[in-house]
Amino acid sequence: QLQLVESGGDLVQPGGSLRLSCTASKSTLDYYGIGWFRQAPGKEREGVACIHRRGRDPDYAHSVKGRFTASRDNAKNTAYLEMDNLKPEDTAVYYCAGTLGTCSLLFQHNFGSWGQGTQVTVSS
Repeated sequence: QLQLVESGGDLVQPGGSLRLSCTASKSTLDYYGIGWFRQAPGKEREGVACIHRRGRDPDYAHSVKGRFTASRDNAKNTAYLEMDNLKPEDTAVYYCAGTLGTCSLLFQHNFGSWGQGTQVTVSS
């Protein structure tokens, strides 16, 4: 069973940048599509980015497209979420998750392995 650990969350000012990491163990990341999700206080968890196993560019939520970049380094068994031009509305707990099925931001139930989350706070 894939195990995932997120890191890199922090307090950052509006307009700043952060890079989140999602490190896998117990299995090989190469087999999985990796999704990034976030949950703000009082809101439902929402999809942010989907990194497919191979052959396709990542998919992004409309709210982060052009500001966030998702990537993976299978040799390091790690996925990343580079976040630029951060806004206060990006404040949330960010999770990575793995799926052996289709990586889709619309179908969270496809993801069977979830990390514990890392807090991102955007505030001046």
